[in-house]
Amino acid sequence: MTASLLRVGDRAPDFKFESPWDMERKFYEKTGNRPAVLVFLRYIGCPVCQLAVADIKRDINLIEKTGASLFVVLQSSSSNLSSVIKKEDWPFTIISDPKGDIFKQYYVEPGGILKYLNPAGFIAVSKATLKGYMHGKFEGRETQLPAVFVVAPDKIITYAYYGKHISDIPSLGIIAAHFQ
Repeated sequence: MTASLLRVGDRAPDFKFESPWDMERKFYEKTGNRPAVLVFLRYIGCPVCQLAVADIKRDINLIEKTGASLFVVLQSSSSNLSSVIKKEDWPFTIISDPKGDIFKQYYVEPGGILKYLNPAGFIAVSKATLKGYMHGKFEGRETQLPAVFVVAPDKIITYAYYGKHISDIPSLGIIAAHFQ
């Protein structure tokens, strides 16, 4: 990891993004004066990411109770996302970042092969596969690590978490606790 990781108290970088259904929006514009949660995952074809997104969908009410908007940043193209998912199935904003530009702005980097091959990652892949999540199209960086940020209405980061392996993502319960 780089020495420039974002920390609590830093200003969250603004960025332009697109989703499978919205072309070129700005993060600050989309959040308005509301808090936001940014979850960085690998890509939609990744079974571990599919399971993480299912968990987010299941527990989204924990974030909704805080009044925050939730964004999931994926290294998937908008065209690939729109071919495998429907807008009405997603109670949060999906951000398409196939070149990893937003990942770079937030210093969310790939891990080395040892972090990718971490035993917890293997367990997560097995769990996802047993739940029926199958590998789809490869996109982005295969060794990409996840991260989560909570951004206050004044655009200051109040929680920053950089994953240590591909499945190291805090639950929405843990994230929601940072609003209290």
